[in-house]
Amino acid sequence: MADTATRSCATCSKAGSEAPNLKICAKCKSTLYCSRECQKADWKSHKKVCSQQAAGGSSNMPNVEHSTNYAAPRLRGLDNHVTKPFTALDNGSYLHNRSETDVYKLLIDCFRMRQADDFKFEGKRDPNSVYSGAADSLEGFRKFIRLAKSRNNVLPLWWNDDKQKACEEFGMGNYWSSLKRETTKEEVQAQYGDERMPMQFRMLGEFVYGTGPQGQPVGPMRTVMMQMESGGAGLNGQVISMLSVK
Repeated sequence: MADTATRSCATCSKAGSEAPNLKICAKCKSTLYCSRECQKADWKSHKKVCSQQAAGGSSNMPNVEHSTNYAAPRLRGLDNHVTKPFTALDNGSYLHNRSETDVYKLLIDCFRMRQADDFKFEGKRDPNSVYSGAADSLEGFRKFIRLAKSRNNVLPLWWNDDKQKACEEFGMGNYWSSLKRETTKEEVQAQYGDERMPMQFRMLGEFVYGTGPQGQPVGPMRTVMMQMESGGAGLNGQVISMLSVK
């Protein structure tokens, strides 16, 4: 799914607010079009990128049924499967009913995703973090957790000081979800096996930080994704459907 900032037709640049039936390419699930005509007009150039993404997905991503309910694949490396993650984000249950290890991974990688976005989009380097030359980003992660504890329904009910200590120790271990290394959107997608995983982390981060990357709210996109998971219309009646050019 394209990011909020790029939600416009790839051919004519018509914004989503002007195109009530904005559609997404079913093969790469990243490029948007306001009509099949625009999609066909762009296909000659887009098919090169689309094919590359499809090829990468066949080896790195699990097969996902393309449908209007936007069913979530089972994520790699997690104990519990959440069938409607964006709905869980919306109702405050995203980190609930998961194993402790899953919660540790998701919190750490949400924080790492936000660090990566801040650096990529705004050149921000958190002091005492891997982005400023430190050995780890533990200090910034502790601030992230303090914010999460101040928000309603973000952390699971079993969270306490001992669990936080265990989470920090996990983040300082030799796992992929490590506070000792940077990450990228592409690495997150490959690690979890879902190209929408960075969006999940960005939306979870919005609840913690109170805003999305670059200070932009992503609540409207969360609403769209939640409604798609339920097979309904998107924001303000906008329906985002899957298209496939053969």
